[in-house]
Amino acid sequence: MTSRFTAESLAISGPILLSRRKFGDARGHLSRLFCGEELLEHGWPGPVLQVNETATTGKATVRGMHFQRPPFGEWKLVTCVEGAIFDVAVDLRQGSPSFLRHVGVELSAQNACSLLIPAGFAHGFQSLTDHVRMIYVHSAPYRAEAEGGLFPQDPRLDIAWPLPVGLMSDRDRAHPPLTADFEGLTP
Repeated sequence: MTSRFTAESLAISGPILLSRRKFGDARGHLSRLFCGEELLEHGWPGPVLQVNETATTGKATVRGMHFQRPPFGEWKLVTCVEGAIFDVAVDLRQGSPSFLRHVGVELSAQNACSLLIPAGFAHGFQSLTDHVRMIYVHSAPYRAEAEGGLFPQDPRLDIAWPLPVGLMSDRDRAHPPLTADFEGLTP
């Protein structure tokens, strides 16, 4: 069977950029957003336990940086189905050689890419266009008691957001800066 995804390793170990093959004709196209069988070879841990959709209306909006603490860590497959975003994953894995480093990629309806993010990473994005819609596939259900977040403009993260930061929720703006004793997430 020919894979419907082309995987690209990124600057840090863990997240993978997936390009979806589009099959089309005069009527339009089809691209597979998720295939558990094919994503197992890239580390996907098993069944899908939650799927979410988000809509972001304003360009330059930043959402994130969110994560789930162990033992409720989750894998995410993030796909932009309308508009474009700059998608970011920050390594929070305790002892990782890329601890607190991040990768950022553009995801858009046009480029047909998704970001596969393993457990142990914080995730966030900035909308590059007005009217962004995204689909998140999760390997675990959301647990409010395990929720964590990082301040998206924390100097220790050094994320170069492509646009001046626009809207941000009060909750995301309230995440405290990282302290010197932050050791990360245990596996």
